[in-house]
Amino acid sequence: MPCPALPDGFDATDPDLLQSRIPFPEFAELRQTAPVWWCPQRRGVTGFDDEGYWAVTRHADVKYVSTHPELFSSTANTAVIRFNEHINRDQIDAQRLIMLNMDPPEHSRVRQIVQRGFTPRAIRSLEGALRERAGRIVEEAKKNAGPDGAFDFVTNIAVELPLQAIAELIGVPQEDRSRIFDWSNKMIAYDDPEYAITEEVGAEAAMELIGYSMNMAAARKECPAKDIVSQLVAAEGEGNLSNDEFGFFVLLLAVAGNETTRNAISHGMHAFLTHPDQWELYKRERPATAAEEIVRWATPVTAFQRTATEDTELGGVRIKAGDRVGMFYSSANNDPEVFDRPDQFDITRDPNPHLGFGGGGPHFCLGKSLAIHEIDLIFNALADALPDLKLAGDPRRLRAAWLNGIKELQVSTV
Repeated sequence: MPCPALPDGFDATDPDLLQSRIPFPEFAELRQTAPVWWCPQRRGVTGFDDEGYWAVTRHADVKYVSTHPELFSSTANTAVIRFNEHINRDQIDAQRLIMLNMDPPEHSRVRQIVQRGFTPRAIRSLEGALRERAGRIVEEAKKNAGPDGAFDFVTNIAVELPLQAIAELIGVPQEDRSRIFDWSNKMIAYDDPEYAITEEVGAEAAMELIGYSMNMAAARKECPAKDIVSQLVAAEGEGNLSNDEFGFFVLLLAVAGNETTRNAISHGMHAFLTHPDQWELYKRERPATAAEEIVRWATPVTAFQRTATEDTELGGVRIKAGDRVGMFYSSANNDPEVFDRPDQFDITRDPNPHLGFGGGGPHFCLGKSLAIHEIDLIFNALADALPDLKLAGDPRRLRAAWLNGIKELQVSTV
């Protein structure tokens, strides 16, 4: 197999790299020359006591890892591909209580319970409220824009609907949504020096969110209501979440259901405003395929990892038991073997077998239909109320190891 021509020290989980760009040229080189490539790392720099991981960049190989949990474990080292070097092993192991970091059969048990909240009926029941909220969010941003018509799209629009959807889904009072926003930001922003947030502050925020959620679960057990919390924790008999499990479920929602959808919306707006033909097409036709292309284009989670449970082979490469394996969704979603002209933003793309919600298997995103619904609602509201929105500055990217985040996007109504 040819040796890939990569910059010295290249690592697609380097937060400094991801703050500046997604490494699409390097991913293309890897897909062509070494689709399963050993990325060396200094021992301990990512929080793991090893010397690197296998980078998996082809669509087919990412799907294979995703759909074979018996060979590739989420529990062994969690799904997070990079922490920072200050985290200790006990802190990593504690994250096994989050569904994202479980393997079957425990994962299957918890998922079977929580998916009650994501049935088509449950999502449809939110539609009216979320449609109204989407319209209100856009109108508020328009009304509160500065004298020059400028405002930050991320904080004024992109963050709001995902937070309100989670609050609506699990019964969190809307007045508490800013607390969830603050907690979730602290949990994922420890790599960005602008926020001056340490690993300890992030862990404290996680515990505050878990505590808040556990108290909510306890209250519903005492006095059940007609909401998803009661369905998950308060019904009689077996097959319900403990207070602890519900707390960790809400923590997962705060990141997987909030940060990811927020960043998809932010990247989607930037894509529309830098591809004005697609914005005009969207305003005119509102194609149902648009939201899926926004997720493919954004790929809010750049990578997750698994750990090999036994010696195995992937893409012609021998992988040893205990080796970490990185699934690079940003690369898979631009694989020309699967997507025609993947570097083009095309809201009519169909079919669109992107892996923005995971590569299938037990960890395929439970909230996909809700996320797609939120994206559809917010861009319909934007097209109605702010059809002439313009860019007023370049996006400011989040410094993170596995999130494709935008922390500021200045836009203008004039």
